Amino acid sequence: MDNRLYLISTARADLESFLEAAVRGGVDIVQIREKTLADGALLPVLERAREVTRGLGVPLVVNDRPDLARLVEADFVHVGQEDLPVAAARTFGVGVGQSTHAPVELAATEADYAGVGPVYETPTKAGRAAAGLEYVRHAAGHARVPWFAIGGIDETNAVEVAAAGATRIAVVRAIGDADDPERAAAALRRLLP
Repeated sequence: MDNRLYLISTARADLESFLEAAVRGGVDIVQIREKTLADGALLPVLERAREVTRGLGVPLVVNDRPDLARLVEADFVHVGQEDLPVAAARTFGVGVGQSTHAPVELAATEADYAGVGPVYETPTKAGRAAAGLEYVRHAAGHARVPWFAIGGIDETNAVEVAAAGATRIAVVRAIGDADDPERAAAALRRLLP
């Protein structure tokens, strides 16, 4: 897996132009994570995202839903520790990523890639304590699968995360809340080794 800058986005009104700007800036893999929409409303969002990402030549990841990932021909589904097991998700014919929060989870994952974090506390994972830079250092020395550091990473701390051994990062707010998503993505991309 050569991808370095992973963007996680909700179903925003400007999804197409937002994804195009982010990819121009250096995003090279996109996940749609939308927990509030019913299936009938989520499916067209995923179809639009697939059309854009396919046109831009970047992989699409669907959060939690291997069935919908299969329907829209996404490249991956991303599951958490309490979601459908990796082996079961894989039966849908898509690649699988999995969130990990501790060395034991990283060692046990059978996914194609792992999320390692949250590195810092983040409102997108309210109530989950930060795993910290020590977990990033552990992943750098022990991970058997490609991995992305995730959780509260932005321009102010990405250098620390890279110094701890991360060569890939995943972000939500650092690009999603930016006035200029292309510039925000480019700034983060420059900070990666």
